[in-house]
Amino acid sequence: MYKIATKFLTRFVKPASIYKYGFNWSPMYRRTTAKLIEVSDDLHFVKIRLKLNWKNRNYAGSIFGGSMLSATDPIYMIQLIQILGDDYVVWDKAVTAKYKRPAKGAIYGEFIFTAEEIKTIKLNVLQQQQLDIVKDMVLVNAKNKTVAEFSKTLYIAEKAFYKEKLKQRNSR
Repeated sequence: MYKIATKFLTRFVKPASIYKYGFNWSPMYRRTTAKLIEVSDDLHFVKIRLKLNWKNRNYAGSIFGGSMLSATDPIYMIQLIQILGDDYVVWDKAVTAKYKRPAKGAIYGEFIFTAEEIKTIKLNVLQQQQLDIVKDMVLVNAKNKTVAEFSKTLYIAEKAFYKEKLKQRNSR
């Protein structure tokens, strides 16, 4: 549903706006209590904010770790799907979380892909047909102190290769 809506809306609105407002209005992402507050026109940069509130407050009075994880979880995958386009398959594969200090107020996270990273990903997928990459990101408080660190593993493949792989797997 989201992909169909995105394709339709790109006729009228720039992809960065669709990405930002689509996330912020999506029931899936709204439940994380985070908001996308900045998205670059090329989608290579996304910034989120997660405020402490009654929906995400844990027993100790800080932001629940699960809220932090869920706020960061879909960003890299969907960001990369949009950047790479329809010839690629991108899946979340794994995440490692390290919580460093309690989040007692608003926290922020940035998700960045450089143009060089995108070129390297495309080249490696062209050569190998599939690969895993690891992207790291941090959530910081207003004083720029690290609250949590996440290491995200993403699977990327050529769409044709991936479809053939699924056919072979399902025929066994």
